Amino acid sequence: MSLNKSLKYGLVVLLALLAVGQAERVRYDNYRLYKAKAENVKQLAVLKELEDSTDSILFLDGVHKLDSDIKMVVAPHKVPDLLELLGRSEVKYELLSKDFQQTMDEIDEKVASKNRASEEYNWEQYYELDDTYNWLISLAKLYPGKVTLIEGGKTYQGRSILGVKISKSGAEKPGIFLEAGIHAREWIAPAAATYIINALMTSKLESVKQLADNYNWYIFPHANPDGYVFTHTTNRMWRKTRSPQKGSCFGADPNRNWDFHWNEVGTDPNPCSDTYAGPSAFSEIETLSLSNYIASIKDKIQLYISFHAYSQYLLYPYGHTGDLPDNVEDYRQVFDAAVAAIKTRYNTKYTGGNIHDAIYAAAGASVDWAYGTQDIRMSFCYELRPGPISVSGFKLPADKIIPTSEEVLDSIVAMVAEVQKLGYFK
Repeated sequence: MSLNKSLKYGLVVLLALLAVGQAERVRYDNYRLYKAKAENVKQLAVLKELEDSTDSILFLDGVHKLDSDIKMVVAPHKVPDLLELLGRSEVKYELLSKDFQQTMDEIDEKVASKNRASEEYNWEQYYELDDTYNWLISLAKLYPGKVTLIEGGKTYQGRSILGVKISKSGAEKPGIFLEAGIHAREWIAPAAATYIINALMTSKLESVKQLADNYNWYIFPHANPDGYVFTHTTNRMWRKTRSPQKGSCFGADPNRNWDFHWNEVGTDPNPCSDTYAGPSAFSEIETLSLSNYIASIKDKIQLYISFHAYSQYLLYPYGHTGDLPDNVEDYRQVFDAAVAAIKTRYNTKYTGGNIHDAIYAAAGASVDWAYGTQDIRMSFCYELRPGPISVSGFKLPADKIIPTSEEVLDSIVAMVAEVQKLGYFK
């Protein structure tokens, strides 16, 4: 639905009120960053039990797969216990940082200045939620009839899930849906989404102009606004929504909460866990309301794209099973073209495939739901920069926003061309 006039002008006031009274910022001074790897099922079980048993260790990678690097941020008092356990279990590990807070502080993750009156929105820095929302509102005013504000629902704390529909001619054309920022700490995802919005409206490149001219776009840079605000005000490493759960826990993983094979694999029953799927499918108003919006326009969408970070993967269904989609040969054809294109500009290498086999089992993701319940036959997830061995992880330096966004746009150009060639656009 389009936003009504009162919502447009009341949005900034609402966001300002919600920002009041935030908790003290979480710091990770003297926390250590370790990398561990399970080489057998027994070792994997040890790490999985550790993930579920304490809030003094923050796992930056899911404990799902053998021979996969698992990064852990460990509170100082927990280090002796951890090392004793890893040694006893013969789990190989490596110390990456003695002070995780210092490591994060050294990464130039530039955030826009509070003095924004004369500042033009750009991609040399990260922005807070209200900055991006104000920019989206300005685009609708700058391009009337071509850019329309759309609302994908509300959040637990009452924020709008704000997006734009881009339709250069105003006519019905094949549709592409792009959702980003569902995991709050993955700042590069919404930054890349806004870069693509801007490119669709301003680029002089013929390949990008044809994307804007020949397709209608539905783009939501922030699918988890409450969580994103929390990463700016309180805890940079926050992943989930902000709804109260059992005990003192907050939030559910909004990319495990979609009603498609919900909670079957790749989730954690602990409400404090980063991969807690919620008490039920669509328990989170963010996923429920956004899914209702998608369902209302599903006949207009032929390609679904989700932006995440990090590890440089391109993924497609399914996450809950190793069984492949019935049109897997088409997926592989599109995958090959898209991964080749993303490499051309900066030689950035992406890998991937079906979610279950390429990274790990994970049920209840948006791309699976779009494919499995809405008959959107092409549905992809990009895990953007940095690569899997990076220490920076979710804190991608601001000077990497533009190259990351440029190469993923190159990839989407190739993806759309291949999907068109295969006849999926109606």
